[in-house]
Amino acid sequence: MLPEEFEKLKYPVGKFMFPESTTAEQRAAWIESIRKLPGELEAMTESWNVGQWKTPYRPEGWTAHQLVHHIADSHMNCFIRFKLGLTEDNPTIKPYDQGAWAEMKDVSALPAAVSLQIINGVHQRLVHVLKNMSDDDYKRTIFHPEMNKVIGLDKMLALYGWHSDHHYMHLKNLKKSREW
Repeated sequence: MLPEEFEKLKYPVGKFMFPESTTAEQRAAWIESIRKLPGELEAMTESWNVGQWKTPYRPEGWTAHQLVHHIADSHMNCFIRFKLGLTEDNPTIKPYDQGAWAEMKDVSALPAAVSLQIINGVHQRLVHVLKNMSDDDYKRTIFHPEMNKVIGLDKMLALYGWHSDHHYMHLKNLKKSREW
């Protein structure tokens, strides 16, 4: 596989770059990406069998099963990060080892349907929070120790909007490439 092909499999919507600034229109689009993800995931995967779930979405990548559990883990953290950012002054968030979490027993033992339920519930709450934030709320910040930087909540929204599209496309491309 050529490096460009691998890069496209790894980053199907492109690499994430924090925007310099954000607009209300951009925020609405990112919220929409987050809002629609649970339904899109459920519709795409509702008839998948065990073998399909065990298929990696790219060479050296997680299986579809691990990826859905990762989305639940990541977006639970997202929800908590927004709540912290809205209730504390520039709180330091807790990073976590995503790879280690994807290898834990809850991921290997439980069906992806469990995490699809989590994603659905977390996204309903998160979207409600996001739609009710003011322009000033989006200017609030968190400190990300892994990145060693202060990040505005508007930029965190950009990240998780991208993250939703990024992983949805991983699964969509897997389905298309396997002709499922």
